[in-house]
Amino acid sequence: MGTILKVHDINVYYGAIHAIKGISFDVNEGEIVTLIGANGAGKTTSLHTVSGLLRSRTGSVEFCGEDISRIPAHKIVERGLAHVPEGRRIFLQMTVEENLQMGAFIRKGDLSEEYEKVYELFPRMKERRKQIAGTLSGGEQQMLAMGRALMSKPKLLMLDEPSMGLAPLLVEQIFEIIRDLHKAGTTILLVEQNAQMALSVADRAYVLETGKITLSGTGKELAASEEVKRAYLGG
Repeated sequence: MGTILKVHDINVYYGAIHAIKGISFDVNEGEIVTLIGANGAGKTTSLHTVSGLLRSRTGSVEFCGEDISRIPAHKIVERGLAHVPEGRRIFLQMTVEENLQMGAFIRKGDLSEEYEKVYELFPRMKERRKQIAGTLSGGEQQMLAMGRALMSKPKLLMLDEPSMGLAPLLVEQIFEIIRDLHKAGTTILLVEQNAQMALSVADRAYVLETGKITLSGTGKELAASEEVKRAYLGG
């Protein structure tokens, strides 16, 4: 099992604000790795730096053995890294099917196999494929955002706050889908405020606090940690 993503000593600034302070983490092929932490801890900034939307002043981001820290975001997608952003960011005026098509912009030729896989995972998307995406519920929009990312057949899927704003039953459903993706061999980097759910699916986890990694270990180890329980699990 090789390392698919290696983030080394990244420092990211928003103007004078030092948002990410020299963090390093990695993701191995076939794993679910989660970054947990409070709001403003730097989780989303970390994902944006990996996917090329932000630049680090130091260090490197290696994906499949290549340093991608100076490569434009759309070229990173071509290399097999897909990012489902916080807040879904689907194309609200387009149909479900058109949104999925947008996710496959790097692919040539027949997409029927990709559509089938997405519809198998998200049967509701098949039922609503001609529906305007803006009319979908929050949970359905999250499913569409994930389906759109999967259309590019990513080697690594990054999910930013997939449970945000969803009812508990839908949160369960989204995490069930994450488990299914994992079982099917998808490597996942997950950013999630719902620490309990994130740790329940993660092989390994990192805790971010004010731009620094303060703890790391297996999902089980961190779920059992008194420090994590106190800070994030209401224990």
